[in-house]
Amino acid sequence: MKLYGYWRSSTSYRLRCALELKGIAYENCPVNLLESAQKDASFTSRNPFATVPMLEADGRDRAQSMAIMEWLDEAYPEAPLLPSDLEQRFTARELAYAVATELHAPLNLPVLKYLKNELGHDQEAIDTWYRHWLAKTLHPLEKRLAQLDCGDFLFDAPGFFEAVLIPQLYNARRFDFDLTDCPRMVRIESACNALPAFERAHPSAQPDAH
Repeated sequence: MKLYGYWRSSTSYRLRCALELKGIAYENCPVNLLESAQKDASFTSRNPFATVPMLEADGRDRAQSMAIMEWLDEAYPEAPLLPSDLEQRFTARELAYAVATELHAPLNLPVLKYLKNELGHDQEAIDTWYRHWLAKTLHPLEKRLAQLDCGDFLFDAPGFFEAVLIPQLYNARRFDFDLTDCPRMVRIESACNALPAFERAHPSAQPDAH
């Protein structure tokens, strides 16, 4: 199994978290987004979305991190990311997809480049944009966690939701987002980052980190 990704890509990071939590061995194959390596013909011939991560597994190239995570749970049922209880599975998906669908689209690298290069915004304006969209989703997410009254993890152990949340909080800190009003998320983040699986998945631990 080969994972094509970029060390600081949140979608690559979430898939590394998922693979590590499930204990699935994989080869890390860096794709340099800053050099637009994902747009090379050799890559797009395999992944026409021209995005990372891409997972080469079971004779097929697989794109879209959330779909890959769901596939991993079905193809490799050991150490499931999603709980067996129907309502708990919904809750994990509800929270994870809030992050994945509401935050990734306006905050990914192509959007930030477009704001800077085509629209002429300076870095301060881009950072303001970034923090605005973070607040729009993370603050309601914190309220949902309060309703659920969860502890160190959403349920008994980290899984689908945590694999998506932790990379987004990593990015939030990069853009100096104030997490004071997100104590439950910070508690989950701290508990996850203390675990070997999340340590191995962390951007700083990747071969292309710089």
